[in-house]
Amino acid sequence: MTVITVRGKIDKEGVLSIKHPSFLPQKEVEVTVVFEESLPNRYDFSDLAGKLSWQGNGLEWQKKLRNEWE
Repeated sequence: MTVITVRGKIDKEGVLSIKHPSFLPQKEVEVTVVFEESLPNRYDFSDLAGKLSWQGNGLEWQKKLRNEWE
């Protein structure tokens, strides 16, 4: 058994065309097609979006925090 994953695009007429070279020319094969619809985003991150209201030099603050470990 050989498993191959190929993505294709359905055209305006609803036809899906997949072209892939055969490993076994002139042999009978069984093909299984699984249609997986894209899943919507399960979490709304909009409550986390925004800007920081902190004023200061980020690099200096980072160095200060790092120096606490020395």
